[in-house]
Amino acid sequence: LRPVVLVTSLAQLAFWATAWALPFPALLAATALAGLLSLPLFSVIRQCIAAMVPLEQRRLGFSLDSMIIEVSYMTGPALGVLGVTLIGSTWTMCVVGVGLVGAGATLFVLNPPVRSAEEAREIAKTGERVSRRGWLTPAFVGLLGTVCAATFVLTTTELSLVAVMKQSGDTAWTGLAIGVWCAYSLLGGFVYGGLSRGFSPLLLIGAMGALTIPVGLVGDDWRWLMVALLPAGVLCAPGLSATVDTLSRWVPAGARGEAMGLHGTALLIGGAASAPMGGALIDSWGPGWAFAVAGLVGVTMVLLALPFWRRTGVQIEGSVPVSG
Repeated sequence: LRPVVLVTSLAQLAFWATAWALPFPALLAATALAGLLSLPLFSVIRQCIAAMVPLEQRRLGFSLDSMIIEVSYMTGPALGVLGVTLIGSTWTMCVVGVGLVGAGATLFVLNPPVRSAEEAREIAKTGERVSRRGWLTPAFVGLLGTVCAATFVLTTTELSLVAVMKQSGDTAWTGLAIGVWCAYSLLGGFVYGGLSRGFSPLLLIGAMGALTIPVGLVGDDWRWLMVALLPAGVLCAPGLSATVDTLSRWVPAGARGEAMGLHGTALLIGGAASAPMGGALIDSWGPGWAFAVAGLVGVTMVLLALPFWRRTGVQIEGSVPVSG
């Protein structure tokens, strides 16, 4: 863990400390390189949670992880705008670089385990290498597709929310609206983590998509829009944490790092695809239709994954089935 953290942290420091001075063509090249050497915080932290938290409490651990991400999402953009306003973009980018390196340094010092003691002993007996054929199954691919669809729904919802507020001339309240929407997810993660048993990510993400479809019908009043977003919003953190919990139960410890990396890639693909597609929907048909199409994408992906949904990978002692 430490060599990876050290290299990626230094790469992020170099990028964020110099990006402000680069001409645009060089900035594109540097951005691509920095992306390849980005600090894999999400994947690493989730591996550590799976290793350090007992199996019966992992749902609570992953729910807390999703809630902390929501807090970052709520505060990050506002702090970024504040930094650019007060100290300028150059120093703000440097602060971002220092923050990323600080996170990497913390991981380097703590060096948390990515496998439990029991898993480490089992790997020592059976060997490090785990065949992908044992866990990279159609069900696992369906899980990744569902993860991708979930972030597509969420990012398109955000874009549509901003578009509605722009149309109604209420852009001054955009930060508050997004903060309230994130608070819905926090509430959902808090409740879900305290439940005695979890639910299938297919159920949670499918319901989130279905409840997003009619949101655009409320019109241009952002206050009613926030009410309409409540049911889907509370399912955000539970749905995403359920995908990580399911992955941790399906995939053997020796392959968990690779599987978590694929999970993170699926999150990024969904978010990246939603920006141009969501923007095109908003420009062509309006934000109301963008809400509907985003929700339909989530529901469709769940329906496509459903026939392949079954327990897969290795049987983990003490695990509770989370199949749909």
